[in-house]
Amino acid sequence: MTVAASPAVPMLPFIDLQAQRRRLGGAVEAAVMAAVEGGAWIMGPQVREFETGLAAFGRAKHALGCANGTDALILPLIAWGLRPGDAVFVPSFTFTATAEIVPWLGAAPVFVDVDPVTYNMDPARLEAAIEGIRAEGRLTPKVVIAVDLFGQPADYPAIRAICDRHGLKLIADSAQGFGCTLNGEHPIRWADVTTTSFFPAKPLGCYGDGGAVLTDDDDLAQEMDSLRVHGKVVAKDLKDGASFAHDPKYLAMRIGMNSRLDTIQAAVLIEKLKVFADEIEWRNRIAARYNDLLAPHVAAVPQVIAGGVSTWAQYTIAHEARDALAAHLREQGVPTAVYYPVPMHMQPAYARFPRGAGGLPVTERVREQVLSLPMHADLDEATQDHIVAAVAGFVGAGA
Repeated sequence: MTVAASPAVPMLPFIDLQAQRRRLGGAVEAAVMAAVEGGAWIMGPQVREFETGLAAFGRAKHALGCANGTDALILPLIAWGLRPGDAVFVPSFTFTATAEIVPWLGAAPVFVDVDPVTYNMDPARLEAAIEGIRAEGRLTPKVVIAVDLFGQPADYPAIRAICDRHGLKLIADSAQGFGCTLNGEHPIRWADVTTTSFFPAKPLGCYGDGGAVLTDDDDLAQEMDSLRVHGKVVAKDLKDGASFAHDPKYLAMRIGMNSRLDTIQAAVLIEKLKVFADEIEWRNRIAARYNDLLAPHVAAVPQVIAGGVSTWAQYTIAHEARDALAAHLREQGVPTAVYYPVPMHMQPAYARFPRGAGGLPVTERVREQVLSLPMHADLDEATQDHIVAAVAGFVGAGA
């Protein structure tokens, strides 16, 4: 939810994607035209090139592009055979996509509270939720989806240990956090699958929709490759020397879907991936400067988990007079956004699904306080100083 500008004051960009485009100096446009002129507009060579680069960057054996970050989440769930009566544990303090794919398969999302500092899934509350669902006996725990909210990694060592104790699969939803690390490791070090989104506003974003799923599991990678292209035949389906001479998509081995990463978007992402490591470094420098300058003026500046490196998809402060501060900033030409004003468990479509033992008190408190400020890799110090001065100039409760 972005607050509109006052007509009298020019509004700063919340995420300045055009600044990045200018910095890349025509490389993206040239890559797009090469893809157009190449003519392989569906699953062209740029898709495979990007998948190879993405897997290397994310330290995974396999990376499969798909149509969007939501499809990336459902592909492993279909491959794992999720069905009615199964439970998938998700944070409530996240975007709808994390939970919405679960009811598609007849399963139930179970909403888990978050840590009050990182806003990521609280491992202790996760374990309590799993034990509560097991004790109730109505649903069977199957999967945990941890979210790398605002760009920083969830507590994967703790969450992985819980999943192992209970025999659950683990998905790292890195739609906001692809590129984040914990103790030098990417989430795939602990997760069965990492998913991401290339929505334009993401730290690694394309010029439309796109997503990807990463895994070290050879069999799962083939299964998801099949599923993303209408259930096509893949190598593991051809046993005892069998072959299929036609396009694999003309022999369906399973009920699949149509979720392919567009060749032109892959071309864009190849160029952006080349500078992504630098941009993560720049984002961290900007966030550290924000923290130093804003700490005296707000209830809390964002804190990253010990050993973690965030990609800073959002820079999110806490303020007890959040809405009044947002109105003040609008008057100063500073856009803001609230991620997320209504947690999943409080939305009409999801109110019927289970909540972890003890409810979600942290989620319900922080939703009233969080406010995201402009953040992107090209945010210069003069613009940042203007934003900080606008926050410091607010006279109200909660600082």
